[in-house]
Amino acid sequence: MKKYIITCLSFLFLTSFHKVNSQPPEQMIKVVVAPDRADWVYKTGEQVKFSISVLRYGNPLKNAVVRYSIGPEKMDPVRKDSLALSKGVLTVDGGTMKAPGFLRCTVTAFVDGKQYTKVATAGFDPQDIQPTVDNPTDFTQFWNKAKADLAAIPMDARMTLMPERCTEKVNVYHVSLQNFRVNSRVYGILCVPKKEGKYPALLSVPGAGVRPYNGNIAMAEKGLITFEIGIHGVPVNMDVSVYNNLGAGALNGYQNFNLDDRDRFYYKRVYLGCVRANDFIFSLPQFDGTNLAVTGGSQGGALSIVTAALDPRVKYLAAYYPALSDVTGYLKGRAGGWPHYFDKNNISFNNKKDKIATTAYYDVVNFARLLNVPGLYTWGFNDETCPPTSMYAAYNVIKAPKSLYLALESGHWTFPEQNEELNNWLLQKLKENN
Repeated sequence: MKKYIITCLSFLFLTSFHKVNSQPPEQMIKVVVAPDRADWVYKTGEQVKFSISVLRYGNPLKNAVVRYSIGPEKMDPVRKDSLALSKGVLTVDGGTMKAPGFLRCTVTAFVDGKQYTKVATAGFDPQDIQPTVDNPTDFTQFWNKAKADLAAIPMDARMTLMPERCTEKVNVYHVSLQNFRVNSRVYGILCVPKKEGKYPALLSVPGAGVRPYNGNIAMAEKGLITFEIGIHGVPVNMDVSVYNNLGAGALNGYQNFNLDDRDRFYYKRVYLGCVRANDFIFSLPQFDGTNLAVTGGSQGGALSIVTAALDPRVKYLAAYYPALSDVTGYLKGRAGGWPHYFDKNNISFNNKKDKIATTAYYDVVNFARLLNVPGLYTWGFNDETCPPTSMYAAYNVIKAPKSLYLALESGHWTFPEQNEELNNWLLQKLKENN
């Protein structure tokens, strides 16, 4: 029983952390940085000032030593300095930007031999940021053929009840589906309300990494069929050590696999696996046959947009800080999206014509152009994993109904209010016509 409880806790932690990252823990020393406008937004050419304070027990810490740097996000700083805050507070000139984008101030305080770092990011006309990625002329044809090839492969669905995870209201299953090639599989955790009836459905798509999944039981208990999938073609109910070994071994750096070939690139099976997951949902007798939404964060935010663009059966999407957005930004002198294929650490390896061409068929921007269903999106200006420049590049090309729930101070994590907002929106949309 002790081993079982530990395993369950590991499942819950890993799922929550990688699906929608939680707020970082509080620290005794707090570094507070903020632009001098409440909405953190400026017009190009306007000057921004950043306020800096170092607090202990809520009060300014006098003579704290700080190092700060200011520059476009993910780029080399244009100014930096180190000094002692005689009164624990400081205001510095941040300068401006001549083109739409984001200017970031990074502050590190040195207190009692420890370092504490915080960032704040000012946006300059973010609604005018345009993508850098090419839009292939045969983009739609490429993906239509891929979906046709998928449709020709039998789904071969296999469901296994997991009694140890079932609740009073919900049955939980481990599911295996055949993906885009014979004997290639996609796995997930299905949660179905026990009460007889027809229900709307929610597909949950994963953030980056290799891990097991627990299933979205909480939303299922509110009257949804939920299906949470993995992307790596391995069962999602094994011991955590298996995934740790895969992540450090065979699947280490999977996001780069076959980047030089659009037909063999790793994310082709991933994107098609999301469509196959919808095939499965539509086969369920408990599904109402109409109301389907998709949600996820980071890589999962990207997959939410991709799935809704590829599959007209999706009616709504809710995306947290989508990755894989405008990844070619670095080639144009600005931040690009995760996994940062062309930043200074990777450009010598990836800056090849065939690799650049492949990314265009998988970049979220080009899927965002095709969206025609309502979407709710959320992120913060301080995200260092999925830079806001890249996310706005995708968001700004969306013609479908859209709303952006900004949590300015958040990085690559969410406040509870963000989770509540998106979950409530999904429930309202999925159940309003049910």
